Amino acid sequence: MPFHFSMQKVLEYREQLEEEAKVRLAKAEQQRNELRSRLEIIRKDLLEQEERLYTHPPNNAGERWLLEHFVKGLKADMAATAVQLRAAENMVEESRRILAQRAMDRKILDKLKERQKQHYMHDERMKEQRFNDEIATLRYKAPTF
Repeated sequence: MPFHFSMQKVLEYREQLEEEAKVRLAKAEQQRNELRSRLEIIRKDLLEQEERLYTHPPNNAGERWLLEHFVKGLKADMAATAVQLRAAENMVEESRRILAQRAMDRKILDKLKERQKQHYMHDERMKEQRFNDEIATLRYKAPTF
């Protein structure tokens, strides 16, 4: 009779939860990376526009006003993206913590399964040994006089 782990469904459920946590972590890391690259693009654009505004100021007052407001808008975008990036980094850390907890829960059940399997195999070997001993005793029993 093969080994059957009584908590196999629970183990499968915990494996599923761990996989979901891995997917959540991957999505959070992807979002964080996208925000980092967006922030870097905004930062580069802001530096270019500030350099344009301060080193080569436009002669036209309307063009200067537009450029100043564009720079202000870029600074506001940069601040908003930085806030979003901090939130995304917090989400990555939370996802990592959840994944670690779920992996630990699954490993506990894996270890329990392995211990129960070893115990089962030991019991099966002992049963087989007892059976073989009994057969040997009956087969080679000394003749009665």
